[in-house]
Amino acid sequence: MAIVVVFTLALSLWADSRLTRIDATPDQQVADTAGTNWLLVGSDSRQGLSEDEVARLGTGGDLGVGRTDTIMLLHIPLTGPGRLVSLPRDSYVTIPGYGQNKINAAFTFGGPKLLTTTVEQATGLHIDHYAEIGMGGLASVVDSVGGVEICVDYPINDPLANLNIEAGCQEMDGPTALGFVRTRATPQGDLDRVERQRQFFSALIDKVTSPGTLLNPFRLVPLIADTAGTFTVGEGDHVWHLARVALAMRSGVETETVPVAGFANYTVGNVVIWDEAGAQALWDSMR
Repeated sequence: MAIVVVFTLALSLWADSRLTRIDATPDQQVADTAGTNWLLVGSDSRQGLSEDEVARLGTGGDLGVGRTDTIMLLHIPLTGPGRLVSLPRDSYVTIPGYGQNKINAAFTFGGPKLLTTTVEQATGLHIDHYAEIGMGGLASVVDSVGGVEICVDYPINDPLANLNIEAGCQEMDGPTALGFVRTRATPQGDLDRVERQRQFFSALIDKVTSPGTLLNPFRLVPLIADTAGTFTVGEGDHVWHLARVALAMRSGVETETVPVAGFANYTVGNVVIWDEAGAQALWDSMR
């Protein structure tokens, strides 16, 4: 037992040292609100991918800092189930210092810090933790756990996302899962995509926290190595904070998309307009 405890502690500290940390805290934060709030981001940056990896993942060329394919707010209350809320990347919001634009543009203009600031001001919620993973990292984590099972309602064929899948439940490897969460080639475009992202995230957490992973050192050690090396977190965040996310998800969370009133065309392109009253009620319920 002592050997197991020492090994686990050493592995955790080693993994924690491999996390990339960045300043994601707004200069002037919203006052503390109830529970714990995570801003979870999937970056579309191709940085660090080799030409072979770009071809295998179907991601296209290097976009540098890129934008954000995925923006989710995870609320973990003191009691009861957590809530996972998707913020569509084309949501039309006010970006401090830049005016109104798509919410994912905040990441391009000012990285994690400006994105966190924008989300706080748009929701009125205090963001306690930040976690980000890029395209290559997401695919690597999926492959580390031997793939994830996803049930698909209808066939999806999207050459731009390197995705061609049939309807039904199926095991997806890293590149397929990446295409599944990236594609917009479905009837409702980005609104369908945020639902798939939450579906995938739940399936991945189930696989990561399953006995078949946690009790299998040939999966657990590569998983920790791959996961830690591909995550960017806030300056005060650690692997034990990420473990809290997994436990909250494993215990069950309510998932939803911020209420949407419709779409509109502005100079920044086609945007998603939030339902003002519905969104405000959602944020109020999480304070």
